[in-house]
Amino acid sequence: MTGQFGLIVFDWDGTLMDSVGSIVSTMQATIGHLGLPPRSDDEVRAIIGLGLYEALSVLFPGQSRADQERIREAYREYFLGAAVRPTLFPGVRETMAAFAEQGVTLAVATGKGRAGLDRELAETGLAALIADSRCADECRSKPDPQMLEELMLTLGHEPGGTLMVGDAEFDLLMARNAGTAAVGVRGGAHDASRLALHQPMAILEAVTELPRFLRR
Repeated sequence: MTGQFGLIVFDWDGTLMDSVGSIVSTMQATIGHLGLPPRSDDEVRAIIGLGLYEALSVLFPGQSRADQERIREAYREYFLGAAVRPTLFPGVRETMAAFAEQGVTLAVATGKGRAGLDRELAETGLAALIADSRCADECRSKPDPQMLEELMLTLGHEPGGTLMVGDAEFDLLMARNAGTAAVGVRGGAHDASRLALHQPMAILEAVTELPRFLRR
């Protein structure tokens, strides 16, 4: 099913989880609540995939770490208090289960924090399918290759047999920096034209198209 790739590493938000809209609305609520300088939805969407502190440094340059902590806490409260929780994209669970049944090792590399990822892995039922994961609060933020390098080392795979799948240019740049192949998916943080700048193997409509692409 997967050809040369024994390890597939997925981004989380905007790739497996349909959460980009929730992230944008939560950040906008946080900005309004704290009286921060206004930012457009496109400006917020552009930083999705970075670690939160790195994202805040782009959105609000010059903020102290204490100010960033205040924003982080407000953001977390709004996100957890949202009436509607993000869900997996349609067909993701079945696609991941099919990969696992074929013996492919699955992992996640995300700009989320560890607590948030573990909560959503449990809520979605994907925890049993994911061999390992790395988060932005335990590694350097994308596009630094640390997340991928640690996953490959821990799981026993080489760059030539590893594929990174993500919806943001930070995912594709991380793959390039780590020496792995990459596939982009639409419908998340960054549009296809932005993904194409980094020359992934393909840009797919959704993760559910990945098995057919790899069979080819």
